[in-house]
Amino acid sequence: MAEKQIGIIMNGVTGRMGAKQHLLRSILAIRDEGGLILGNGTCVIPEPVLVGRDSGKLRSLAKEHGIARWSTDVEEMLRDDNLPIFFDAVSTDLRVNFVRRAIAAGKHIYCEKPTATNFVDAVNLYRGAKAADIKHGVVQDKLWLPGLLKLKYLFDSGFFGRLLSVRGEFGYWVFDGAGEPAQRPSWNYRRGQGGGIILDMLTHWRYLLDNLFGGVKAVSCRGVVHIDERWDEAGERYESDAEDAAYATFELGNGGIAHFNSSWAVRVRRDDLLTIQVDGTDGSAVAGLRRCWTQSRINTPTPVWNPDLPQTMDYLADWQEVLDNADYENAFKAQWELFLRHVTEDTPFRWDLREGAKGVQLAELAYQSSLERRWVDVPEIEN
Repeated sequence: MAEKQIGIIMNGVTGRMGAKQHLLRSILAIRDEGGLILGNGTCVIPEPVLVGRDSGKLRSLAKEHGIARWSTDVEEMLRDDNLPIFFDAVSTDLRVNFVRRAIAAGKHIYCEKPTATNFVDAVNLYRGAKAADIKHGVVQDKLWLPGLLKLKYLFDSGFFGRLLSVRGEFGYWVFDGAGEPAQRPSWNYRRGQGGGIILDMLTHWRYLLDNLFGGVKAVSCRGVVHIDERWDEAGERYESDAEDAAYATFELGNGGIAHFNSSWAVRVRRDDLLTIQVDGTDGSAVAGLRRCWTQSRINTPTPVWNPDLPQTMDYLADWQEVLDNADYENAFKAQWELFLRHVTEDTPFRWDLREGAKGVQLAELAYQSSLERRWVDVPEIEN
């Protein structure tokens, strides 16, 4: 079997998400499995090169995982013709600069979302990549989560009938850092550094609604800073000016209505950190990250509203779980494999920088809606 190595500049993967999901559970997992087998039988072996600002973290991460190369000089890596792919996972406020330089160097681009802190920069990245005739993609990992794959299967099979509504609940309690350590970096709560749950999570909800439920026509949103005082990684107090909760309603292209509550100031009493309920004329489903339950029209009970008597119906017992009929990959790894095939085999890959710009567009319009306290239409983005 012929082998082909493909070098990947991995920028900013010393952080939690970049190291665990993209490096360890995706690129190194593919490498450790012996590579990715292409349609012609060639085995593609990804070879990561770690790039960042902290030489100590880079050296330690590379040594721990047997990675041969690391560097603090991104320009030197961009000049290396043996590294055709540039991946970016730095903080949002720094992404545009790095990705723009990588496009100018002729690299294929794969990056985390949001792709920018504003729509103009996001759409210009897409247009720049298109003009450069390079391949490009944006991480949209939740599309490959088992629970949401099951939802898509139900939707595509016509299980729901006419879609009525989608209700999403996302979030958990993020400690302020004063006593217990915060589970998220402090820049998440600083607007000037690209923080805020609207920019972080509505970019997720955009691709979920577009890919699963028919697209978004309009948005009404309210962003709130519930906890305005936090402590950073050095134990220093700071004022958080980026919203830690967002309450958004979306009008869908097929006539349905979606509502998502997103919060880093909520205590969890539900099946998972993300749950999505879909209701249609013929059936309903509730999905978490991995599991999914359904209730069809013929199995729907007939509740009687009587607040003066104890409830005797077990509503949870009336739902059936969707079986695991497949072996599910790590969601990040699954999309990485598709992007590597896109680069090496020219297979289709629709989750590109234009899709990333659509997410930033929705977040920006949600901020406008929150500020002006009104519905805002979501226009199409030109190709």
